[in-house]
Amino acid sequence: YGIPMTGLRFFTVYGPWGRPDMSPILFADAITHGRPIKVFNHGHHRRDFTYIDDIVDGVLLCLDRAPEPDPQWSDIDSDASRSNAPWRIYNIGRGEPVDLMRYIELLEQALGKTTQRELLPAQPGDVAETFADIEPLVRDTGYAPKVSLEQGLERFAQWYKDYYRAE
Repeated sequence: YGIPMTGLRFFTVYGPWGRPDMSPILFADAITHGRPIKVFNHGHHRRDFTYIDDIVDGVLLCLDRAPEPDPQWSDIDSDASRSNAPWRIYNIGRGEPVDLMRYIELLEQALGKTTQRELLPAQPGDVAETFADIEPLVRDTGYAPKVSLEQGLERFAQWYKDYYRAE
């Protein structure tokens, strides 16, 4: 029907008000209370940690940019990434995978405490590395992530301590 559609894929989002079952809050809670952190795949993971403010910026940049149909498309074209429908799919992340162990170290620094790591095997279905190819989003919208992992974890840690009244 020619309705413009934009799909957004978020990469390892963290920050205030995150889900309590995800690593930032689970890890912060363990660090704060002196419990070991469960680290799967023996810590050999890399993730594209993206602070929530950068995710919001990416979403807002997409709002007023309705995709156009591909003028080069033809019905005999077998390339599934092209269509006469007006659509785009964007990854929103930093585009920089970080070692999980580095993420834990930075979170410990931000909280001012350290804890032990319980190194465990990989969980079924988990992948070793993920990161966002943000080039199309940068090209089409000018997106530029602003919050470094260090800054984001400092902000998150401050929120965590305030919200949970943690010392």
